[in-house]
This record gives sequence, structure tokens and C-alpha cells, in this order.
Amino acid sequence: MKLTKKRKAAAEKIEVDRMYNLEEASALVKEINTAKFDASIDLHIRLGVDPRQADQALRGTVSLPHGTGKTKTVAVFCSPDKDEEAKEAGADYVGLKELVEKVQGGWTDVDVVIATPNVMAEVGKIGRILGPRGLMPNPKVGTVTMDVKSAVADVKKGKISFRVDKFGIIHSSVGRVSFTPEQIKDNAQELIDTIIKMKPSSAKGIYVKSITMVSTMSPGIHIDTKSVA
Repeated sequence: MKLTKKRKAAAEKIEVDRMYNLEEASALVKEINTAKFDASIDLHIRLGVDPRQADQALRGTVSLPHGTGKTKTVAVFCSPDKDEEAKEAGADYVGLKELVEKVQGGWTDVDVVIATPNVMAEVGKIGRILGPRGLMPNPKVGTVTMDVKSAVADVKKGKISFRVDKFGIIHSSVGRVSFTPEQIKDNAQELIDTIIKMKPSSAKGIYVKSITMVSTMSPGIHIDTKSVA
């Protein structure tokens, strides 16, 4: 594939055989961005785990210090006594039966779905729709809870969920190109630290095998894993 002039110029700023530390990568990723919009900055972390093993199929949440740079749309499925709490916390959609029917009709225009435990039987009816889209509420990531207020507030402030894919890689956004290098570094370090703390006891050999930082439509920057541990 022929590279555009901008893409070629961006690639030339990266030393192919060099492993950058997180601070260097956080500054460089802004320099090599070629998108004309406020591109997302993502981390791809390859782990030495076997996702087929239940205890190594990592998934969790992390509150990024500077948020994601994107306002997330939140839907809360709850009983009427929790409606006001959810709305006051900033939920964009609140309800139960009407929301279930809306999803059954094909609507999934939300980023995060939160539910209280007492309505999970109803939410289960749309599991086949929410599940493949990564929207199904799960107590392991804090989206099934009676504390609706805190759950919604955390998401709005920058709490994100992540999970390892079938290849043992975690893909996650850590900000936008408009962020300062310091903000990108802080967010990335928080995600990495969280994943390191979650290392399964059964995982053998090297745990963090590689880390790549990339912005939308730009080449990746390889990060020295030893510099972030």
C-alpha cells in the first residue's frame, strides 16, 4: 500500500528499532498524528496469558485521571425507586420495560449500560443483543450495582472497562490527541498499573510482552515494557 505524504512524514519521525519510554511516546504520538479531527489515542497491550483459562481471561475497570476526552452515553435499567438517583447522577436514559422494548426494537445507541441486581432478569431478555456489543451489565466491572449514583458518576468522570481478547491483547483508549503529553502519560500509566496488579498467579513467563501506543490513522510507537513496570 502506497503511503501518503503525511503518513510517510509521520513514519520517518519514529525510529523503527527503538523502544520508547512512556513519556517519550506520549509526546511523539501527538507529533505523528495525521488525522484532521481529535483522534483517539489507544494502547495495545499484549500479555502472556491464555484467555481460554477462566482465571486468565482478564477483564476489569480503571478510572483514568484525565478521562477519555469523550462524553459517554449511559443507560440505566432499574426499578422506579432508583429512577431519580440515576437521573441526578447524569444518566442519559433511565427505565426498565420501555428500555428493554427499545433495545428489542434494535436501539443500542449507548456506550455503557448499568443495571441494578433486582432487574437483571428483565435485562437478561436482551442479553443476546447487548452481549455481542460489549454492553451487557456485569458485576465484575461494576455495572450491576445498587449504587447507581456512583456507577454513573464514575463512567461520566472517565471510568472505562477493558478485557483481554482471544489473542491475549488488551485494546483501550487512553485519551485524545488534544490532551497534553502529561495527561496521555498519566492515563496510560494508570491503565498499565491496573493491568499489572491483575496478573493471574497461574500466568507463566513474561506477563507484559509488548505495549504499543497509536493514534487513529497514525503509525504505532513501541514502548519499552521495562520502563513502565
